[in-house]
Amino acid sequence: MTLPKKQSKHPKKLIENLFDSLATAVVVLDAELRLVMLNSAAEGLLHVSASSVLGSSLTDLVLKAEDLVISLRQAMNETQPFTARNVGLQLPENTVEEVDLTVSNLESPKGLLLELHPTSRINSISQGSFSEEQQITTRSLIKGLAHEVKNPLGGIRGAAQLLERALPNEDLKEYTGVIISEADRLRDLVDRMLGPWQPVLFEAVNLVEVIEHVMQILQPEFKPDLHLQRDYDPSLPEVSGNKDQLIQAILNIARNACQALSTIEYAKLTFRTRVMRQFTIGSVRHKQVMHLSITDNGPGIPPDLIDRIFFPMISGRAEGSGLGLSISQNIIGQHGGALQVSSRPGNTVFSVFLPFHGPAESDAADKRKAL
Repeated sequence: MTLPKKQSKHPKKLIENLFDSLATAVVVLDAELRLVMLNSAAEGLLHVSASSVLGSSLTDLVLKAEDLVISLRQAMNETQPFTARNVGLQLPENTVEEVDLTVSNLESPKGLLLELHPTSRINSISQGSFSEEQQITTRSLIKGLAHEVKNPLGGIRGAAQLLERALPNEDLKEYTGVIISEADRLRDLVDRMLGPWQPVLFEAVNLVEVIEHVMQILQPEFKPDLHLQRDYDPSLPEVSGNKDQLIQAILNIARNACQALSTIEYAKLTFRTRVMRQFTIGSVRHKQVMHLSITDNGPGIPPDLIDRIFFPMISGRAEGSGLGLSISQNIIGQHGGALQVSSRPGNTVFSVFLPFHGPAESDAADKRKAL
């Protein structure tokens, strides 16, 4: 006799699970434009957790949304669905997401269903899409650069060792230790670049340790009043990757940002880690990925440069080689990840997306599911 009652609960749970598994970001608003429901894709797109915003007004989450609110109220009052293209959603922390927005009416209870299709992410992915010829060119340039770098590395390491022996203060040896360890890491990296282009050997990597190592390198290199800020989610697991290569990829991005901050009075560089749910990289959809954002408050990337920023030999500085971001993109791509950028004056964000499992592990998991 109790079986029908138990079954009656299943449809609601099933609907919630289906809603949460949708790749499309979906938001449900009540008649007062309060947030009633968000699925996982919407949480990732809007950089929030549903538990923290449910019951809040939409304007608490989307800032400067006067025009959007007018359109939504009109859709509510006139029972008139609509679609809007390239709508800019200004979120807290100076984040802007551009979306194609589809609004549908709900009758009982009265409300609105919003479908959000991110266009900024698609555009960012297309920025990083290299043709086969471009990848071959990049690899040739990297190998040429590696030849040039390898020769002075031995001299730098030897000089650092001599300096370490002559230092009167043990505390100062921390800096020569960084020089020696970085010379060794670069030597190994160059050796891999000069050899055959091989798949990355994966291991469990703590990304926070990688970021802290990058900060240790950057701090003495740039002006002392550079503010390096940390905003880590301590609950995130390790990613699968090559630690030395990830250090190089993130260092290239962060160093570019620091160079752009050279003329800023209050220079700030923020490293933020979060999880993104239901995220697609290339043709692979991941349940969760690591999202590292590297944000600076510099002058921004010129509009005529941003579409080519990941191309080799493209640089916004006269003294730049134009290879740093290209190398970073290649490394992150080998990890099955993606590198994206958005920029406006005062807010440039490089986003690194890394799966928690390497490509080989993901393929193996897919095969097990198929069985």
